[in-house]
Amino acid sequence: MSIQWFPGHMAKAKRLLADQLKWVDVVIELGDARLPESSRNPLLQELLGSKPKMVLLNKADLADPQWTERWLKELRKTNPVLAVSAVSGFGVGKIVPELERIVAGKNDRLAAKGVRSRSIRAMVVGIPNIGKSSLINQLIGSAKAKTGNKPGVTRGNQWIRIHEKVELLDTPGLLWPKFDDPEVGKKLAAAGAIRDEVLNLEELSDWLLGWLKKYYPTTLSRYTKEVSTVTLEEIGRSRGCLVKGGHVDLLKAAQIFLREFRSGALGKVTLDHLLL
Repeated sequence: MSIQWFPGHMAKAKRLLADQLKWVDVVIELGDARLPESSRNPLLQELLGSKPKMVLLNKADLADPQWTERWLKELRKTNPVLAVSAVSGFGVGKIVPELERIVAGKNDRLAAKGVRSRSIRAMVVGIPNIGKSSLINQLIGSAKAKTGNKPGVTRGNQWIRIHEKVELLDTPGLLWPKFDDPEVGKKLAAAGAIRDEVLNLEELSDWLLGWLKKYYPTTLSRYTKEVSTVTLEEIGRSRGCLVKGGHVDLLKAAQIFLREFRSGALGKVTLDHLLL
């Protein structure tokens, strides 16, 4: 199964992001705690260059906490990193103080030149459906940013004041034109970063089943006692996805399985594992 998805509005988003970087003091790169490596766009790394950056691993409430701790330790070797949840608010209160710390040196240099301090200008970037708008709503305490549960909801850039000291530029989710590693595409698709409409959900579900059997077999016990041999058809039967003649609607079964995985109903799972 080969997965690629780079719609036209993402090419435009890339151009806008490159143009507007000069207006911001710091970049907030939002990743998925379930995919601490696969959800970080290599295209963004090239675009951002040496711009000060903070990494947030969102959806930490859905990730394996042991792997989250390992990833935080690893990623902090190069950037400030926080684990957060835009849904529960976990870790969100640490974001503004960390932004202030990151830009403190720049503000001190400006003050020495007699330049009056101003609000911190930050830009939030990340892949589609990573939770950028939900995070902003947590920061400002109201639903001013457009949100949705499908990739690609935010199509245009917008400035939002999230704190008396911080203005934030929200940007559309940005994928990259080609996944060099096919596994990355599968992981992103399983996590919901790619529109289901362009995927073969049955093949994707079969891949995810195999992955869970290997690394998190107990997550499948809600479907059957024999987790080592569970199939999409068994999942469909357990969820009542039957059609005429007693056959299983495999597409419906796949949709249910992926929805339960993405929501955390199967348990806390991290798809990216560090080589130990």
